[in-house]
Amino acid sequence: MTLADRITIEPGKRSGKPCIRGLRITVDDVLSYLAAGMSEAEILVEFPDLERDDFRAVYAFAADRERRLITDPAASLVK
Repeated sequence: MTLADRITIEPGKRSGKPCIRGLRITVDDVLSYLAAGMSEAEILVEFPDLERDDFRAVYAFAADRERRLITDPAASLVK
């Protein structure tokens, strides 16, 4: 299984949000827990269906999305 295969999108599951390996745990869920200060180890305790490589997939997915963002350099000049 590649990192990309670990992120699934199913229209009928969690409103089509990107999930981890078809589970009902979204990329956003994991990123939100990390942003709130939980460690990977703590998240694994709370969600035993997750695997360590799932975190790498979440990071890769988020980085790819960030690269795809369209930015308007002129917007930063607005005062």
